[in-house]
Amino acid sequence: MQQAIQLALDNVPTGRGGPFGALVVCKGQLIATGVNLVTETSDPTAHAEIVAIRAACQKLSAFQLTDCELYASCEPCPMCLGAIYWARPTKFYYACNRQAATAAGFDDAFIYDEMSFAPTNRRIPGYCIPSELAARPFEAWAKAGNKIPY
Repeated sequence: MQQAIQLALDNVPTGRGGPFGALVVCKGQLIATGVNLVTETSDPTAHAEIVAIRAACQKLSAFQLTDCELYASCEPCPMCLGAIYWARPTKFYYACNRQAATAAGFDDAFIYDEMSFAPTNRRIPGYCIPSELAARPFEAWAKAGNKIPY
């Protein structure tokens, strides 16, 4: 955990992104690290956890982090939490909670709140456009013989 916090602290003076750090450990070995690179890369998804997950998956040549653990300097935002669940590490740890991030000016609370609303009632509304073709990709997936379930 100290290393994740140090990554976050070291990222502050670089101007690369926010004060966040993360790392992935597999069977006691450090596999990958990540820091927030949102402003450096102009990528709103380049959060420390995402950067670390991507690097770990590349290194392990796997799309799931089986037998791995993730350490983050702060409680993951909703996007990172989703990525953690998709990556399926055995567990994750964090140092600061989301309230600490809010106090520092990183307020993800509204996203947590937005999830409870119907898509059309969110700050950025979402609308379903029904189509008779919409289910075809899922039907093709169900029949595919070369799919790798995940």
